[in-house]
Amino acid sequence: MIRALPANFFARDPRRVARALLGKLLVRRRGKIRLVGRIVEVEAYLGWGDAAAHAAAGITARNRVLFGPPGRAYVYFIYGVHHCLNVSCQPEGKAGCVLIRALEPVEGLAEMARARGLPLPAVPAGPASSRWLRQLTSGPARLCAAFGITRARDNGRDLTSRSSRLQLADDGYRPQPILATPRIGIRKAAGRRLRFVIAGNAFLSGR
Repeated sequence: MIRALPANFFARDPRRVARALLGKLLVRRRGKIRLVGRIVEVEAYLGWGDAAAHAAAGITARNRVLFGPPGRAYVYFIYGVHHCLNVSCQPEGKAGCVLIRALEPVEGLAEMARARGLPLPAVPAGPASSRWLRQLTSGPARLCAAFGITRARDNGRDLTSRSSRLQLADDGYRPQPILATPRIGIRKAAGRRLRFVIAGNAFLSGR
């Protein structure tokens, strides 16, 4: 049984939320269609004192969601082409977030492929099929494209509401082991080990 995570799950230190999110599910509902991916890689951003965090310089029109209620989608646009999905952490008024970096596709694979502009594999199993699966949601921009996540549509969305079309949910799965590494693709505070992954998972975005 899949249950939406409650808001208090996110009302704490992003490092704790990041570890706890591994193995949880991202769920998108489009009418009768449901897309589901299991979270296998995340990064924590701490707000004040974390030079790599969008909230480090204080509240702005762009990052306002990070200072609002916990469990809200913070979606930003990078390089003029890609979206990235974060979830706000900490009690309201105190900023922090977790970036969702990679998913293991679970349900709605054909819909994800169409959204990504990928052809379906000729055979359902084998090396070619495995490579195709990795292309669906292994990376923050890929997973947003596969799930149709944009800033215009989803920024500020409550990811804890049962009625939301985009949710973070729990089906009871608990991964082991979990590894911590430095975050990827940043220059500031690059040495902090705030990237958390399910060790050995085939759908990670990087080593």
